Amino acid sequence: MNRRGARKGLAALCVGVGQGLAVLFER
Repeated sequence: MNRRGARKGLAALCVGVGQGLAVLFER
């Protein structure tokens, strides 16, 4: 597993989670 791919995946995951939380808290 390469570090670059893992880092990119983590960044995407964090963005997705952040957006999900934002949507939940907006309701």
